Amino acid sequence: MIQLHDTLELPVAGYSGFEPPLSEEERAVQASAHRFAKELLRPIGRELDKLGAEAAIAPGSPYWTVFREAEKLGLGPDFFAQFEPATAIRLESLIGEEMGWGDAGLAISLAAASFPLTLALAAGNRELAELSAGKIGCWLITQPDRGSDVQVLYPEDWPAGAPANRGNLTARASGEEFVLNGQSSAWVSNGAVAQVAACYIAADYGEGFTRRDGMQNGLAAIVPLDLKGVARGKPLEKIGQRALPQGEIYFDNVRIPRRFAVATGDAYAGNMASAWSHAGTVMSQTFVGTARAAFELALAYAHERKQGGALLAAHQLTRYRLGDMLRRIEAMRAIARRSLEYARTSPRTHPYVTAQAKVTVTEEAMKVASEALQLFGGNGTSREYPLEKLFRDTRAALIEDGENWMLTMRLGVLACRLHQEGWAKA
Repeated sequence: MIQLHDTLELPVAGYSGFEPPLSEEERAVQASAHRFAKELLRPIGRELDKLGAEAAIAPGSPYWTVFREAEKLGLGPDFFAQFEPATAIRLESLIGEEMGWGDAGLAISLAAASFPLTLALAAGNRELAELSAGKIGCWLITQPDRGSDVQVLYPEDWPAGAPANRGNLTARASGEEFVLNGQSSAWVSNGAVAQVAACYIAADYGEGFTRRDGMQNGLAAIVPLDLKGVARGKPLEKIGQRALPQGEIYFDNVRIPRRFAVATGDAYAGNMASAWSHAGTVMSQTFVGTARAAFELALAYAHERKQGGALLAAHQLTRYRLGDMLRRIEAMRAIARRSLEYARTSPRTHPYVTAQAKVTVTEEAMKVASEALQLFGGNGTSREYPLEKLFRDTRAALIEDGENWMLTMRLGVLACRLHQEGWAKA
């Protein structure tokens, strides 16, 4: 029913914009996450951005402070399990946005750190959950020669007669063990620091790496990274998200027991797709926050900087540009939350659906960051101001977790397959 008011007042607007009413508990969690992002992630992220990749993770680096303090927050996988799904989803979105508002690289590092534990809990494997608990994790799925190829889920989308790309890191079954050899890509988030990895790799169970349908046999396993034969390359130097330590991990006859497997054989493809559906939501929540940070900087600057005898905010075109940025952020938030709800509650999730939200959010975030930088003028390009860092951090997101054009093409694949099954024919 319509609400009638006797006076004209400004709308309620909080950290996350024009938010429907939050419960007292939700407001408290959001405020705690915002404080953590403001007092810890943002200043540490800026400090790490100025360091070399190796110095950023050296002993004594403030990077390690983030994990010590994050543990005190108690916002790990177990935190969300205590709430009803609708509340848990909203809390996850609120927290993810605040983390991205603080620092995108550190937000992704924290999210990746908990992925092996989340996977073990989802699999109901207590041993693997205990192995992963309290450790910095990573998700190891891409390799030097197998990047976007990991997105191919259906045989008809691979060239007929061509063997599936097994990549540069493989596992071979050997009795009650798997033997791992090869290397990951340099883009493994937390690869330079992780203590445990959620690995999704090609596997040979005795009949080769290729299934009868031409696709790849695979293994999903949780692998401790202190095993004999594990080594690392140097952390990657990047233009953006420099607080996120990425780097290669090498495996030389690394042996893991079969009980470390989360999915084998025919269960691999479904497990990988559902894990990707879950993990892919992090990017959307994060970059809503990053875009919001850029907008807030531009909004404040427009009320400080004078041009043409008046504050920038007094000019009609500036007001349009600020309104356009805010409009985009509100739309991004809605898309990110819808995707999160789908990934957490749908009986049949799909990574191409989650991925399309990531594409939309990061593309819009790039527009907001670019427009915010433009409003700063020449100052926006100076490292004296924080805008240029947000611009660099956001630019990396258009490739990270799946290059956006490739992900959009996969959405087209999904549309075609759904149409073949009768969708959108009415």
